[in-house]
Amino acid sequence: MSKTRKMVYVALIISQALVLHYIENLLPPLPAGARLGLANIMTLITLNIFGFKEAIAVTIIRSTLGPLLGGSPTAVIYSMSGGLLSCLVMSAIHYHAARHFSLLGLSTAGAVFHNIGQLLAASIIYGTVGIIFTYMPILQFFAVLTGNFTGLAAKYILKYLESKAFR
Repeated sequence: MSKTRKMVYVALIISQALVLHYIENLLPPLPAGARLGLANIMTLITLNIFGFKEAIAVTIIRSTLGPLLGGSPTAVIYSMSGGLLSCLVMSAIHYHAARHFSLLGLSTAGAVFHNIGQLLAASIIYGTVGIIFTYMPILQFFAVLTGNFTGLAAKYILKYLESKAFR
């Protein structure tokens, strides 16, 4: 694949991630502020099709532009901390333990570590680890549910792309 074609695909994935981020903000939040993590579907797809460098680029750009376009510049800190840790963990699993993890498992690990990254950022900003102990159990419960959902969505999208788009 040419560099230009690859760049166009990655730009399209970023725009889709931003649309998913916007749609998710229209939905009511789950308890304790948990979210579905719809934009992570695009990170999973990027990681599987293109690799780590492109997945980290998608994560950085969507974690910056999503909150800024949504009118919440301070949310960049939380989005970036969760997104980067999630992408790093998913990449490590993808490259070093893929035979032990399905795409749903990979996505769930990403959701769990996304919450950890956000809670670490919050504990630094607010100067207390109490936030971690208060929110971690409920957020991790929802991470398992939402991680499976986004992993399932990514699985079906990848299946379609492999059969149609990337022949």
